[in-house]
Amino acid sequence: MSNVIVTDSGFAPDDWTHGFAPLADLPTEAAVVAVDLAPEDDPTALADHLQQIDMIRVACPSCADGRGFTQARTLRRAGFQGRLRAAGHVISDQYAMARRCGFDEVEISPDLAARQPAPEWQARADWQARDYQNRMRG
Repeated sequence: MSNVIVTDSGFAPDDWTHGFAPLADLPTEAAVVAVDLAPEDDPTALADHLQQIDMIRVACPSCADGRGFTQARTLRRAGFQGRLRAAGHVISDQYAMARRCGFDEVEISPDLAARQPAPEWQARADWQARDYQNRMRG
C-alpha cells in the first residue's frame, strides 16, 4: 500500500509521478523537477535551482525532529514557490505547525493514517484561523 498524502481537505492518494532526486545527485546543468531533502541537508544549497524545482520533499524521520520544519521555513524565505511536502513521521498534532512553516502537504505511512484517521488531521486544517502570531500582528 502506498503512502497517504494529507492536505487541508483530508487524505488523498499521491498524485506526484515524476520521482525525486536526492540533493547530492542534483545535476548542475539540467533542469530539476523534484528534490528529496534529508534532515542533514542544507536547503540553501538549492538557492540557484529554486525557480526550476516543482516539488521538494523534506524528510521528517521522527515527530521529535524539527529540522524538516526549519528547512521548510528556510526554503519559503528563500523564495521557493513550488510544492513543499513533509514526508515521514509527522503526527496530526503537528499539522498546523507544518502548514505555518510552509509545507503544502504531509506524506505519511498507511500505518500512521490508520492510527490517526483523516478527521484528526482535518481538525487542524483551520491552521490559519488559529495562528497566534498572525492574530497578534493583525
